[in-house]
Amino acid sequence: MKNKACIVGGGVIGGGWVARFLLNGWDVSVYDPDPQAQRKINQVLNNARRSLPSLYDKALPTEGELLFHENLADAVIDAKWIQESVPERLELKQRIINEIQLLSKVDSVLGSSTSGFKPSDLQKNALNPHQIIVAHPFNPVYLLPLVELVPSVVSPITVLDRAKEILTSIGMKPLHIRKEIDAHIADRLLEAVWREGLWLIKDEIATTEEIDDAIRFGFGLRWAQMGLFETYRIAGGEAGMKHFISQFGPCLEWPWTKLMDVPELTDSLINEIAEQSDAQSAHLSIRELEQLRDDNLVGMMRALKKSGSGAGGLINSHESTLRTPVEDKQLPITVSRQVPQSWTDYNGHMNETNYLEASSQATDAFMELIGADASYIASGYSYFTAETHIRYLAEVKAGENISITTQVLTVEGKKMKLFHRIFASSGDLVATCETLQLHMDLNTRCTSLPSEAVTEKLSFYTKAHANMSLPEGCGRYVGQSP
Repeated sequence: MKNKACIVGGGVIGGGWVARFLLNGWDVSVYDPDPQAQRKINQVLNNARRSLPSLYDKALPTEGELLFHENLADAVIDAKWIQESVPERLELKQRIINEIQLLSKVDSVLGSSTSGFKPSDLQKNALNPHQIIVAHPFNPVYLLPLVELVPSVVSPITVLDRAKEILTSIGMKPLHIRKEIDAHIADRLLEAVWREGLWLIKDEIATTEEIDDAIRFGFGLRWAQMGLFETYRIAGGEAGMKHFISQFGPCLEWPWTKLMDVPELTDSLINEIAEQSDAQSAHLSIRELEQLRDDNLVGMMRALKKSGSGAGGLINSHESTLRTPVEDKQLPITVSRQVPQSWTDYNGHMNETNYLEASSQATDAFMELIGADASYIASGYSYFTAETHIRYLAEVKAGENISITTQVLTVEGKKMKLFHRIFASSGDLVATCETLQLHMDLNTRCTSLPSEAVTEKLSFYTKAHANMSLPEGCGRYVGQSP
């Protein structure tokens, strides 16, 4: 029998749960009396279908079946997981949970998306309190993996284990919160930052944008991949967490923030924090932690470059001021860069895909040289890659510098054939890429002749390279004998 989840409440969070289960192969039934629920959930699903599979290099399971029901009884039939995601009003949640328990199986996991209420609040006067746990996710539920799993003192370990197993199977990170507390863990941390942000605005210290900049250009990036305590462990240097606390702990007693109810940093508390930090991170040296942090930061910020968001936009702006040297009298140097860690594979050298990416960057740079730049593309014209042939000649490792020269082989109307040579900093040739480009009209999506200005600039390089001998490897095909 196929797995089935039931989502009660189809708002932002409920819709995210629908997408998370559905795209991981579960059948999903939805109950929400809002006549707009189906439209809203389908819009969330469109976003999820676009983004969630992009996280993986393997196909997700075949999408499950989505059904909308007009009554709760039909929705909960045979559901292994039931998620309550109605508005954050305790009386409403208690009433809905009681209705669910009247209609559903006792062995179903009944999770609540509540961000603030304790499970014992939800279990009060319930028909079967043992079935109810808090499963608090984070928006967008279909992308962010964290779900705070909060039992009460009456919640059996079997329910908790089954919940962990199901959530893990759909790609989530269940965080077992051992003692129930209002707002759990994550929202309490967010609430502290939120309150301080409100004070900074009220006291006219900062604007909302300036506060967001402080997070997204700074500690937010570190938190995204190491959290709070591992970040501070690195700040303590080789002496570790104890040194960090001894150095910066007294600051907690200074009137820096509006939140002054701070626990006393007794030796017992300091030792407890240090021991937990050792258990978390001591398997890596500080230098190894720093390298891990740096690799993660580079990966995240390179991803942000594509959308131009946050630090990515800043890098793009700075990068636009950097110039690759061009030798007009010889072959133009179209790429000069370092190989990032993210370009290397399990063999320790640059992955074959990234030789193509580097060559693609060389083609883009050459297009800029001949005037087929961003403004030209915005006007409705560009070059598209029609064919590519790469030869892999030597290994390149992360941190090494590479440069690429570009030679024009032939230009015939709409066609432009280029030959890229990739060199290591030693001067050794490590790869070549022969590529055929077709000039395109982006409005008709058909080939077309380039503009006069582009043709004129292109002819400069065509004439300059006309007397050069054809490069070794030109015209080869896959499997050709040396």
